[in-house]
Amino acid sequence: MKTQDELKKIAGYKAAELVEDGMTVGLGTGSTVRYLLDALGERIKKDGVHFTGVPTSNRTAEYGRNLGMEIKSLDDVDTIDITIDGADEVDPQINGIKGGGGAQTWEKLVATNSKQCAWIVDESKVVDQLGKFPLPVEVLAYGHHQLVKRLADLGYKPEVRQKDGQLFHTDEGNIIIDLHLGKIAAPYDLADELSNMTGVVEHGLFLDMTKTVVIGTQDGAVVKTK
Repeated sequence: MKTQDELKKIAGYKAAELVEDGMTVGLGTGSTVRYLLDALGERIKKDGVHFTGVPTSNRTAEYGRNLGMEIKSLDDVDTIDITIDGADEVDPQINGIKGGGGAQTWEKLVATNSKQCAWIVDESKVVDQLGKFPLPVEVLAYGHHQLVKRLADLGYKPEVRQKDGQLFHTDEGNIIIDLHLGKIAAPYDLADELSNMTGVVEHGLFLDMTKTVVIGTQDGAVVKTK
C-alpha cells in the first residue's frame, strides 16, 4: 500500500511531463506541488529543459529558484502557457477547493491568466461533493471580526486561521477565515455570495478553472479530463 506522500509524488512527476521547453509555467503551492517542482528540477539538470516559472507564493518562488528555475512575477510575463497546482478537494465536475496553504488569491490570479490549468492531487482529495475540507476565505484584516460575525450568522461556522499559535497572514498580509461547511450544495451561489461581501479578497472555490486533473492512485497516475 503506497503512502499519501508516494501518491503525491506519482501525481507530481506525471504532471511534470506537461511542461515543454520554452514554456511559461504557473507553479502552484503545497505539498503535492513540491514533488512537481522536484521533477521539473530533475528535468532542468538532466535534459536541459528551460522554462519560466510564475509562482503562486513566495515559498514556491524560493524553492523553484533553488532548483535552478527562472522565476518571474505575474506582471513580468505576457502570457502563461499552463499552470499546474494542487487542490484540497476535487469533485466529479473537476471543480475544487483550494487555499489550504493560504495562497488561493495568487493561485487564482495565476490560473485565470493561463491558457490552460492542470491540478495534481492524491486520490484522497477526490470527493463526491465539495465542502468537507474547510473553505478558505482571504479577507482584509481591518474589520474582519465583523465579517466573522456575519459569516457565523449565515451558519457557515467561520474560524480565523492560526499557525503555531499566531494569526496566519498570507503573502499579501491578509488573513484567512476557514468556513466549516460540511458540504456545499450550491457552490456557484456560494462563490457569488462570498465575492460580493465587502472585505473579502478572494475565496477558495475554484469553479470551471481547469479541465484536467492528475490523480496519484495505488495503480499509478490517472489523468481525468472534463
